[in-house]
Amino acid sequence: MRAKDAARLSTIRLLLAAIKQREVDERIELDDAAVLGVIEKMIKQRRESIVQFEKGGRQDLADTEKAEVQVLSGYMPAQISDADIQKQIDSVISETGASSAKDMGKVMAALKARLAGKADMGKVSALVKGKLSG
Repeated sequence: MRAKDAARLSTIRLLLAAIKQREVDERIELDDAAVLGVIEKMIKQRRESIVQFEKGGRQDLADTEKAEVQVLSGYMPAQISDADIQKQIDSVISETGASSAKDMGKVMAALKARLAGKADMGKVSALVKGKLSG
């Protein structure tokens, strides 16, 4: 507030409201993992909005959403590298004995527990699908 950074302040208020809303809806106190889930969901929503705004020719709104993604990303843990993601995928596939696309659910469940907040799960899903079908 003192820095007069209105965009950052607005984004943080949105985040706090989303966290509070989830706590009220579910009548629980969110732990760190659940808060990261809320942030991840907000980032995903913003990215989808950016695509739609750019398709609609509304660059001003897309820029606002991009700024919000930047602020929200600052509260996420550091993202792990693609090589580390591959190692985790290989590890989980060997642990679960997955051999085909039918086993994708098991693999993704295990990976979600390990990589939540540290990697884009959409990207992880695509990599797993490639490994199991190829």
